[in-house]
Amino acid sequence: MRILLVGNGGREHALLWKIRRDAPGAVVYATRPNGGMSPLCEPVEIAPTDVEALSGFAASRAIDLTIVGPEAPLAMGLADRFRFKGLPVFGPTKAAARIESSKAFAKDLMREEGVPTADYRVFTDAEAAEAWIRDRGAPIVVKASGLAAGKGAVVCATVEEAIETARAMLDDFSFGEAGREVVIEEFMEGEELSVFGVTDGEDVVLLMPSQDHKRIGEGDTGPNTGGMGAYAPVTPATPALLTEIRERIFRPVLQGLARRDSAFQGLLYAGLMLTDRGPRVVEFNGRFGDPETQVVLPLLSSSLLDLLVAAADGEGLGRIRPRFREGAAVTTVVASGGYPGPVEKGLPIDLSAVQESDDVMVFHAGTRREGDRLVTSGGRVLACTGIGATFAEAAERSREAAAAVQFDGATYRSDIGWRELARSSTAPSSD
Repeated sequence: MRILLVGNGGREHALLWKIRRDAPGAVVYATRPNGGMSPLCEPVEIAPTDVEALSGFAASRAIDLTIVGPEAPLAMGLADRFRFKGLPVFGPTKAAARIESSKAFAKDLMREEGVPTADYRVFTDAEAAEAWIRDRGAPIVVKASGLAAGKGAVVCATVEEAIETARAMLDDFSFGEAGREVVIEEFMEGEELSVFGVTDGEDVVLLMPSQDHKRIGEGDTGPNTGGMGAYAPVTPATPALLTEIRERIFRPVLQGLARRDSAFQGLLYAGLMLTDRGPRVVEFNGRFGDPETQVVLPLLSSSLLDLLVAAADGEGLGRIRPRFREGAAVTTVVASGGYPGPVEKGLPIDLSAVQESDDVMVFHAGTRREGDRLVTSGGRVLACTGIGATFAEAAERSREAAAAVQFDGATYRSDIGWRELARSSTAPSSD
């Protein structure tokens, strides 16, 4: 089998790692692979967003399946081009990917399909946005409608902060094109949950839920990032809750997209808030989440590749039931100093003290090879995943691996999964 993986971040390294286990004999190509991916694949020196060059490459190599990792190529219509050429691809069309590339589209779709989410309004004018903010009060959330690398949502504690944020997006273009339209919505209280759904447009198979930590600081403080860590499983995500999420959230959205001639084939990611009114949607993404992929896939004992092929083919997805190993997984992101702001790149990385094993793995994100050296190339550099029989054991292994990573300015959160740790430490003894 010949597989093309589009993307080169931590999510793609985790996908590559899993594919290598599912299909050891496959030939796997990856676009401009990072420093951790390069030993596991055949490099393709084409940018992930170069749609025409990638479709030409896939055709010339008779690629059996292309897996699209990041959101930008999907929003540019990569999957459309591949399907037009008769090339099997796992990823939604440009029209279906609007569920991520336009928060305004996603919110309108949810409202029309009766999917639970926060009350909201969409604005392109700063004066109108200010008036609505003053009427609603704070806390309130201001979001750039377009793609903003996971950093476009700002939780504002005061009315003035919200007005300043909206004006920065709409008048000062602080998020560029992504912020020319903003979604302003009510602040929802509760616990977040990330749920991946592999879908062929009709059937959907949910993977193990996880929880992401977006804030830069301990205790979930400070600005949003692309994600500072994640863990799975999440205790509140019971089988009954997952059934509710599938029936009240995933199915209506998939049916609504299909009715709009935008059938979604690929990975539909629901970011949820578990409120006292039940699960409500924070956002949708049209691809695997990062860093959630780095905890969900190491726990997946059955084949991921079988699921992706079935979704891309549109045949037999509903008969596949994923299996997960017992225990828990925690991943801790090691970031460059100054992240999520500007960071210094090209810093040498020393991983000699990290003891990788079947229960400890390091997924690369912002790294590259310079000769025999490994150096930093981005804000989120590595994700250190630990697996254990218990959450506490997994968290300890993840933290120890993160602490062993060495480069100037390396920073990480030591409290990933703090809610789960509190739950497990207060759980009644079985003795």
